[in-house]
Amino acid sequence: MLISITCILFSGMFFGFLCKKIKFPSLFGMILAGILIGPYVLDLIDDSILNISAEIRKIALIIILIRAGLKLSFEDLKKVGRPAILMCFVPAVFEVFGMLLLAPRMLGLTLREAAILGAVVGAVSPAVIVPRMIKLIDEGYGTKKAIPQMILAGASVDDVFVIVLFTTFTSLAKGERVHAGSFVKIPISIVTGIAVGLLVGYILVKYFENVHIRDSVKLLIILGVTFSLTFAEDIFGKVFPFASLISVMALGLMIKRKNRKLAVRLSLKFDKLWVPAELFLFVLVGASVAIDSLRMAGVDAVILILLVLVFRMLGVWICLIHTKLRVKERLFCMLAYTPKATVQAAIGGLPLAMGLSCGEIVLTVSVVAILLTAPLGAFAIDLTYNRYLEKKTNEKIN
Repeated sequence: MLISITCILFSGMFFGFLCKKIKFPSLFGMILAGILIGPYVLDLIDDSILNISAEIRKIALIIILIRAGLKLSFEDLKKVGRPAILMCFVPAVFEVFGMLLLAPRMLGLTLREAAILGAVVGAVSPAVIVPRMIKLIDEGYGTKKAIPQMILAGASVDDVFVIVLFTTFTSLAKGERVHAGSFVKIPISIVTGIAVGLLVGYILVKYFENVHIRDSVKLLIILGVTFSLTFAEDIFGKVFPFASLISVMALGLMIKRKNRKLAVRLSLKFDKLWVPAELFLFVLVGASVAIDSLRMAGVDAVILILLVLVFRMLGVWICLIHTKLRVKERLFCMLAYTPKATVQAAIGGLPLAMGLSCGEIVLTVSVVAILLTAPLGAFAIDLTYNRYLEKKTNEKIN
């Protein structure tokens, strides 16, 4: 296991460094490193790590979302209330619709199979988007109109909506009955997730104010609490639905609301923790990519992904109607909402494991979506943010 961890760290750093040198997103290098040392090429990662890969990736996601919450403020979210809410589900609905329209013609799928494929591909990647939006908040780009905050909020909820759709469509494919309650759970889980996160965050702030401990210990306590929230969702989610990852971000939001100085100090701690977490996240995403499935991926799969992204971008544009954003700012939002990686790596292989006839195609298109959109989306954000967004000046950036 130790050798595998060494391979993950050094290969991820090396390939990430090479990509930076050629002005390409480092995450692309990390994904390539994962593919190279993963089970489908050199097979240098021990099975003990691969077996808990999903849990490790979730830990990394928790770290990013805590960082996001510590950077956000209620005032910023109030600025972008309606568009942020719409971006939680409208772009995904447009992308699923695009898949329903195109996949049967291009890949020969039934409408039900196309719906499953759309639900897998339709989620954006917080792992790609959130760190970049945090960077924009830190540097002051787009913060005057709360653009990165809006994208942060939307991307964090988008996955919850899409995963519920995926569960519903796969249940239909297996011949199970789907109740209206399956869809009612979406807003309930979001609202309860926010409420639980805010409550836990408030309790933690009061505890930290009355018990004097080092910030490093506070970080460990926060991590333990957030891990417990995700565990609680797995155990009690069917009885008491709540989105634990949204709770994680709401927790950080409450800490900043009640104690801004503490939030700044904790944010610096989590920034440092993100360095190894990012390596593990993207290298393990790369290791989960089934290279064998790429052999059956033709040009049609690539074209399909690009076309449904057009539908997603149209959905983002509609979300921004009646806002004060300029054309370039809207274009940036459309580009920033395209990367895919973590959700596709997590659920792309499930239809095949369920024995569904579309399983192989879903896995193939998921792999193409990761390899195509994760680096291109990250590259688009990095290339355009300082050209399309205004930088806040002459004010202190919180």
